Amino acid sequence: MSVNIRLVTVKIPEGANVIIGRSHFIKTVEDIYETLVTSVPGIKFGLAFNEASGKRLVRYEGNDPELVNQAIETSKAIGAGHTFTLFIRNAYPINILNQLKNIHEIVQLYVATANPVQVIVADTDQGSAIIGVVDGYPPLGVESEKDKEERHSFLRKIGYKK
Repeated sequence: MSVNIRLVTVKIPEGANVIIGRSHFIKTVEDIYETLVTSVPGIKFGLAFNEASGKRLVRYEGNDPELVNQAIETSKAIGAGHTFTLFIRNAYPINILNQLKNIHEIVQLYVATANPVQVIVADTDQGSAIIGVVDGYPPLGVESEKDKEERHSFLRKIGYKK
């Protein structure tokens, strides 16, 4: 037996965010779809889910063809069973993360971001597994008082703090 490690670089379409997670059941696709359309009016999304047994298909849903296609391609590249890739526009992950976490069959969320993402995948004789993600880049320093003020101001400007 052996394990091979590989990186999958996720291509995030312009103006989109990606959420990658793990779930345990085929109904994930329909449950995520229902959660998205009832949580954020006007959300655009593409979702793909890799089955781990049975037909072992990439199941998909969405209302934006570009995001659906990118979700399918990303899920195929990752190749790990029971994982899903979700691209969203007209919403931010913060708008839907709690709702996703409340879907009974979702086991884990690996990442939710608009930053560049690399997925670290382990391949074995049986299949593949996500062992981690690289989200963005390492820090360049520690925020100054001016940086703190900018952060506080930005959060209030976009309506996330009063």
